Amino acid sequence: MLDTLTRNLSQTTSIEDLETPCLVLNRSKVERNIARLNGHLWALGVALRPHLKTCKSIEVARLAMPGAYGPAAVSTLKEAEQFAAAGVRDILYAVGIAPQKLPRVQALRSAGTDLSIILDSVEQAEAVAAASAGGDPIPVLIEIDSDGHRAGIRPEDREMLTAVGRAVHEGGAELRGVLTHAGESYHCKGIAALEAMAEQERAAAVSCAATLRDAGLPCPVVSVGSTPTAHFARDLTGVTEVRAGVYIFFDLVMAGIGVCKIEDIALAVLATVVGRRPDRNLLIIDAGWMALSRDRGTAGQEVDQGYGLVCDLDGIPYPDLVVVDTNQEHGVVSLRAGSSASLPDLPIGAHILILPNHACATASQHDCYHVVDAAGTPVSAICPRFGGW
Repeated sequence: MLDTLTRNLSQTTSIEDLETPCLVLNRSKVERNIARLNGHLWALGVALRPHLKTCKSIEVARLAMPGAYGPAAVSTLKEAEQFAAAGVRDILYAVGIAPQKLPRVQALRSAGTDLSIILDSVEQAEAVAAASAGGDPIPVLIEIDSDGHRAGIRPEDREMLTAVGRAVHEGGAELRGVLTHAGESYHCKGIAALEAMAEQERAAAVSCAATLRDAGLPCPVVSVGSTPTAHFARDLTGVTEVRAGVYIFFDLVMAGIGVCKIEDIALAVLATVVGRRPDRNLLIIDAGWMALSRDRGTAGQEVDQGYGLVCDLDGIPYPDLVVVDTNQEHGVVSLRAGSSASLPDLPIGAHILILPNHACATASQHDCYHVVDAAGTPVSAICPRFGGW
């Protein structure tokens, strides 16, 4: 359960009593989103390693992880340190390692956390092997580029893959497996494309694991994952774990590519109307890019949601009402271009909820979640979140 943190909070606090802008988190939606993915992967016989980069909160992480000790994936060593301090013991740092960060990795491991890292070059492997010479073999997963999205070794580059594997294994570190992330899935359109990307991701990771094993190298872990491919995988043969993160909250980008529905989005920014310009058919709110982020992830999708979709306090979207522009602390709300809807009659002081384009980016602007058990219910908890690297 989420710990109920007082911070001058009563069980009858309405979200309308909160200082704005702030984050509101719908607990029932979070629990439903988590159960959905867990059920899908359970049916496929594969474990989930929740990626905690989105939530950056101990309380929310406890809802997502299968147990108090993990497993978990993170994107910063600050996240690894915070979750380790809370008792999480199985953590994957899923960003390519820099040699300068290895002392922090070793400190976490020496304190009892099984922290594994990823890399995709002989240079990195040699640095990790040298750091492991002191007696603690650092566990390594080799990153695979399954879709040309970002980092990693291409599956067809077997010579490079084997060279990196040997540099890890023979150098004294622990070669734990391979890892890939189908980031291009965020640009897929339609179920068939999402299913094909999930299979492409799986096949790339499994083939690279076979390459390592054929070379006499260990590869016990085959790790894949992104929120879209995790939901649309139909066969995970050869995979040992799936990673996903934004599925806990979902967002407008995920809704735009068909991974979730608008009503599944559990995270919103509460804002207040501070200005009205009927001559220009717009409203001014106290949530700018400092509260919403600059993310425009839906701009290239079929429906452009501006800087966020505007809803009433029950989370029901106003027809075609979006945040069309942002300044540092001001947001401009108006109707989507071409809409025949009418601007709602919201007075100065009225509250609205804004669904985010990208939950990770929007949440990172705030230091806590104001939790409601369901739409329209009082605030039941305040859960701190952290930032930094």
